[in-house]
Amino acid sequence: MANYKLETKDEFVVLGIGTELTSDYRDFEGINREKQAFWTSIKQDGTLEKLKQLATNEYLFAVNEAVNNKMMYYAGVLTDEELPEATRMIQFPTGEYIVVSGEAGSTEELSNTLAGIAFGQVLPEVEDVAYVGGPNAIVQMGEREGRVYGEIWIPVVQK
Repeated sequence: MANYKLETKDEFVVLGIGTELTSDYRDFEGINREKQAFWTSIKQDGTLEKLKQLATNEYLFAVNEAVNNKMMYYAGVLTDEELPEATRMIQFPTGEYIVVSGEAGSTEELSNTLAGIAFGQVLPEVEDVAYVGGPNAIVQMGEREGRVYGEIWIPVVQK
């Protein structure tokens, strides 16, 4: 099994700018194309930079959340501030989280790698906890030597 840890986290809120993902939830290539187009768009139009300027730390969140039966995807930061372009304040509950750490050559590669490990290896094999929905996040924590590093945080409950 892949390396992971269970961590207890206090409730936190991420200010997010989002988009609806319209590909079928089993169409990983389509979903990844949509996510890539979203990141390209918010980088080019300056929205991502505005969001990052409000952050209380270096963390950049990529959040997946089901809202009103829609697959939503957000770029977000931890902040107490508001931004007119923001589409949602994403609530993460107090509780246990599966955390998988990693590093990669790009933000997109980090996101794909961590999600693949967490949802493809860890969650199917853990026996004492379960993911029952709610937002989950890839958290890019920084860069070193030309590589990005971070974690995926998935809220879980005891079985």
